[in-house]
Amino acid sequence: MTVTVRFAPSPTGRIHIGNARTALFNWLFAMNNKGRYIQRFDDTDVVRSTQEFADSILYDLHWLGIFPDVTEYQSRRSEIYEAAVERLKAARVLYACYETPEELDLRRKVRRTRGQPPVYGREALTLTPEQVAEYESDGRRPHWRFLLPNFTSDPLQPERTEVHWNDLVRGEETVDLASLSDPVLLREDGTYLYTLPSVVDDIEMGVTHVIRGDDHVTNTGVQIALFQALGAEPPVFGHHNLLTTVSGEGLSKRTGALSIESLRGDGIEPMAVASLAVLVGTSENVTAAHDLGELAGHFDPAATSKSAAKFDPDELFVLNRALMHHMPFEEARDRLIVLGISGDRAEPFWLAVRGNLDRLSDAVAWWRILSDGPQEAAEFSGEDRDFLHQAFDLLPEEPWNGTVWKDWTGKIREATGRKGKPLFMPLRLALTGRSSGPELADLLPLMGREGTLARRP
Repeated sequence: MTVTVRFAPSPTGRIHIGNARTALFNWLFAMNNKGRYIQRFDDTDVVRSTQEFADSILYDLHWLGIFPDVTEYQSRRSEIYEAAVERLKAARVLYACYETPEELDLRRKVRRTRGQPPVYGREALTLTPEQVAEYESDGRRPHWRFLLPNFTSDPLQPERTEVHWNDLVRGEETVDLASLSDPVLLREDGTYLYTLPSVVDDIEMGVTHVIRGDDHVTNTGVQIALFQALGAEPPVFGHHNLLTTVSGEGLSKRTGALSIESLRGDGIEPMAVASLAVLVGTSENVTAAHDLGELAGHFDPAATSKSAAKFDPDELFVLNRALMHHMPFEEARDRLIVLGISGDRAEPFWLAVRGNLDRLSDAVAWWRILSDGPQEAAEFSGEDRDFLHQAFDLLPEEPWNGTVWKDWTGKIREATGRKGKPLFMPLRLALTGRSSGPELADLLPLMGREGTLARRP
């Protein structure tokens, strides 16, 4: 059996870090099990779903390093769902209901006042042919509910019926079908709700493992019953904890909260996003993995906590800096060229500045300083200005090598008696215009003697 997983978002907005968590859990699980990854778009909501959003989701996933084995769209598979509907109707487990939303809401309120759970009471099963004909003549169109197998002989007398499964993440789980309403699978207008196409596709596509957020735990009991009603063996389920903001709020595609697009625009590296999305809320230490293969080695669904994980964007910058500080030039080269950083100095420049970068794009400012001098002239006291005049008079002649900074500051120390911060800070400000940054021992050979003298106050 080939392990087969799927990531099935609705293309109704840009995906956020929480959606990426689900996609990455599936991708890494497939990677660790030499399996297949299906990208499926649950786009049966024809009003809100768009190809533009589907394309943007694929782009975001590719940026993260996820490349599906196959991409499917539910909107192109309606004939398969129609066939499943007919099978369920023939088995008498899909039945027509004519209640309006207002009538259903009133019934729920009545049940609550009686101390009963606000589930659907299956009143539609008691309709006579005459009543159905009257509804039809009034222009009502039915929605269709799946009859949950939570009774012995009389569906109007539901009884506790437990569905059990061994969850990949949460361990043993149980859902009582008697606590749930029969789910609507088909709307009045003939469109499908999430449940039916999802189950039918999982069967047709040979999905062996369904890994998703724990907001679907209750749905799983219903879906297992539907798999069985369609004569299929349910897949293995795993429900990971959800990500929230630091304040505990849920993430939403509609608001664009922490979207992959916005994180990419902020200059965050894909592996910083992937590492935090996967490892936060697990027993693993949150560290920056270099690639998805390395991250897969730290991935274990069972190591995920059952409680929600708070996602702090500030942690992304910590991971981003770690990736910057160790990124080899070969990995950065093409991106640096796009930023205008190229030539013989590009590699030693990158090795000199990467330890001071939060984002790769931050290298541009240092390249300008290296090439053109400080962007803003520093202010010096009269004493420091005299010191700098004397220091620049001591600048060694070329050729320069890696020891020029040490040689120069040694001469300055001997001539002026300055050492430590009083010696180094005025030099740093004069050379770079900044009070901190890359090692001047690495930058000075790249500036050259002429470029260094040009910075003399």
